[in-house]
Amino acid sequence: MLRIGNASGFYGDRFDAMKEMLTGGPLDVLTGDYLAELTMLILGRDRLKDRSLGYAKTFLRQLEESLGLAHERGVKIVANAGGLNPAGLATAVRELADRVGVPVSVAHVEGDDLAARFPGALSANAYLGGAGIAECLRAGADVVVTGRVTDAALVTGPAAAHFGWGPEDHDALAGAVVAGHVLECGTQATGGNYAFFSGHDVRRPGFPLAEIHADGTCVITKHDGTGGLVDVGTVTAQLLYETGGARYAGPDVTARLDTVRLAQDGPDRVRISGVRGEAPPPRLKVGLNRLGGWRNEVVFVLTGLDIEAKARLVQEQLEEAFGKSRPAEVRWELARTERPDGDTEERASAYLRLVVRDSDPEKVGRAVSGAAIELALGSYPGFHVTAPPGKGAPYGVFEAEYVDAAEVTHTAVLPDGRRVAVRTAVHTKEAGHLEEAGALPEALDTAGPHRAAPLGLIAGARSGDKGGDANVGVWARTDDAWRWLAHELTVDRFRALLPETTGLSVVRHVLPNLRALNFTVEGILGEGVAAQARFDPQAKALGEWLRSRYVDIPEELL
Repeated sequence: MLRIGNASGFYGDRFDAMKEMLTGGPLDVLTGDYLAELTMLILGRDRLKDRSLGYAKTFLRQLEESLGLAHERGVKIVANAGGLNPAGLATAVRELADRVGVPVSVAHVEGDDLAARFPGALSANAYLGGAGIAECLRAGADVVVTGRVTDAALVTGPAAAHFGWGPEDHDALAGAVVAGHVLECGTQATGGNYAFFSGHDVRRPGFPLAEIHADGTCVITKHDGTGGLVDVGTVTAQLLYETGGARYAGPDVTARLDTVRLAQDGPDRVRISGVRGEAPPPRLKVGLNRLGGWRNEVVFVLTGLDIEAKARLVQEQLEEAFGKSRPAEVRWELARTERPDGDTEERASAYLRLVVRDSDPEKVGRAVSGAAIELALGSYPGFHVTAPPGKGAPYGVFEAEYVDAAEVTHTAVLPDGRRVAVRTAVHTKEAGHLEEAGALPEALDTAGPHRAAPLGLIAGARSGDKGGDANVGVWARTDDAWRWLAHELTVDRFRALLPETTGLSVVRHVLPNLRALNFTVEGILGEGVAAQARFDPQAKALGEWLRSRYVDIPEELL
């Protein structure tokens, strides 16, 4: 058995998690996921200022107090904190180890940087698999840092090295991919951001770990005495997070999510079994970040009576003030948060949000802030804004491209400095969508009474972003609820419940073993999180909005 824990789900996660995981119980490998689409943009900006940067600096500060602990306990550390500069981070880790007197071997993985192929991009990085990590660990590395690898690679690499899996061991690798996907977002697997958090102590959830076996099966758990919970619901929620169809494609293997089976294996223990794998696709995803232009925003506070008339007045005034300097994109959003007869001023107020974008910083800077502030004494009664408007800021745009895996030089740089080219998979297969025909359960007999109630009373949800798209995973807590949900929540019903998806492509995927539906909404996030095209730019709460919507639910389910 191989115990792999996680100590970071994003750049900025709980700082003391690394120390907590090393001291909280037995581990063989400790991973850290620091990268996301937005993070790569942030690191790209760092590197524009200083070419020696481009990696997650927090990781180094965590190692300063934890490297000795890891060495004493024989725990390997694997992290993608290298970002845009894994070689630079590896050098910094060696310097740190010398300074604190801890004799560790450090290796890194590179080859993901494809910026030279995509002129004009701030960063362009292929999503590599875990084979390079495995190569480093087999060579005796105690610390392995990478650039852009898939989140699950932080688990598939150590597991492949430990158990001797080869690239054709698809089922075992797929099991490790599923384990890696559950671990990658840290405490989201242990009660964080959980739809059914009420009644559980999730104030400070512990970080997750996976007990992985040679056949790829695993148990998801956490250290004894830590907060939060691990049950079939928390693991289901994380399995649905930022995934699409039943085929979850990656550079190591395509994992069949429709084969995943979950079972409670005791308190805070969930067993994952049955995962089948297929050959990986022949191409690698490449994440591109570029500067998209400049943006600015102003939030006007509208208090008391005549909310819509006040909004209309200030909107007309500003549109007129823009004149020929009108930004290329102007968006208004009125949030009716006020209550009649509000007992505090804030509860009597609504918010009118103006967002502007343009390639010319002047058109979103003074042209907007000046026009807004000049209205201060000549607009609607009670005029004020939540914060003084600024001069605008650059925003990023994320795009995904694909390149042949054979064209990417995946390289393991071993502790002794040797550079080893990591071979690509011999057999590949395009990962197409699975048809849902035949996957639906028998429909529930709904002849009895119904009651209008929030969908979330019988279903959980978790949502997230992938570039400009969003996914919403919805699962039922009981077999009867699943028999109703699978037939009730069609694409048309989904669109009706979430009107913002009208006119967008929505694809539904069925995962019967998880009693779940996964919806992909294409284009709802515009050009990605950095562009901030939407109120909730990462679609984190899209699932909770869906759960709050009222539907006619059979009373026997309530």
